[in-house]
Amino acid sequence: MSDSSRVLLEVTDVTKSVFGPEGRLDILSGVNLQVAAGESFAIVGASGSGKTTLLGLLAGLDVATSGSVRIDGQALEAVDEEARAAIRRRLVGFVFQSFHLLPALTAEENVMLPLELEGDDGARERAHAALDAVGLTARRRHYPAQLSGGEQQRVALARAFVHRPRVLFADEPTGNLDQHTGEQVGDLLFAMNRQHSTTLILVTHDPRLAARCARSATLHEGRLEVVA
Repeated sequence: MSDSSRVLLEVTDVTKSVFGPEGRLDILSGVNLQVAAGESFAIVGASGSGKTTLLGLLAGLDVATSGSVRIDGQALEAVDEEARAAIRRRLVGFVFQSFHLLPALTAEENVMLPLELEGDDGARERAHAALDAVGLTARRRHYPAQLSGGEQQRVALARAFVHRPRVLFADEPTGNLDQHTGEQVGDLLFAMNRQHSTTLILVTHDPRLAARCARSATLHEGRLEVVA
């Protein structure tokens, strides 16, 4: 099996429940999904449908109440949080709606941070290359407050891709941007998906962004309806 047709992410009968004063509430119910290496996949649905909850389970930020999530063959529910964190560092990149840049660090330092945490001696050079790839070489010494929203999201993209993740999870990556800037960020996401064969899984309210993915699925009342 070629790498491009190999299943990188597999979800089997996943349920996520919370328990409160009124008893059990199922946020996700019987979710099944397979995403191939290098594929682009969109998850859409109304607010409160469980999209971000599902993304957190796929990325190993949380564990399912029942069922299994496997990434690159590793069952996330079978290991502890330390091991899941190691899997995320090795395989996963994140882009969020609100950028999540550290305000006291420059663009360059924000991109360097995940590499420095891993003890990478070439962190600065790799950060330069990642910022160059998103067109921000001239802005690398600027702090987040000195950058526009679109520029901040491009820094976040550079940070997400700097360690060449196998899969990128993007939660409303254009949600805080105007249409033109959002389209530019979308162009970068899909360019990096193609150039690096990075599996792209994104949550979005934007039908235009979802339509650019090879496949999509709709979450409705906790159930995932996959479009072939």
